[in-house]
Amino acid sequence: KSSGPAGQYVDLQPVAMPIVVNGVLLNYVFVAVRINIAPSADIQKMREKEPFFRDALVRGAHRTSLVVPTDYDKVDEARLIAAMVRDARAIVGPAAIRSVTVISQTPQRHVAPPKPPAAARP
Repeated sequence: KSSGPAGQYVDLQPVAMPIVVNGVLLNYVFVAVRINIAPSADIQKMREKEPFFRDALVRGAHRTSLVVPTDYDKVDEARLIAAMVRDARAIVGPAAIRSVTVISQTPQRHVAPPKPPAAARP
């Protein structure tokens, strides 16, 4: 059950997040994000900002590594959410943004997880 008025959110079109390890692009993960808007905010004005939110998401993914060290088919949701909350608040003001949720993650292709270091292998 959601708190606040129904529809007080902006869903971003899925964005391709690069999975880069040691300078090598291994995969893309398509991420769908929902930005939950404060009840007092003008939802229509917030929805008009969707391209700006999406651009911030892409820029953030290139600025900060979102790689999960044990899984190259996912992004680090906690880091993505923290960055997106910060960027969304910078775009529309801190009072307008309640939270950010990752709705889905879909890898472009399956990439084998990293092998453990030789010392950790049996």
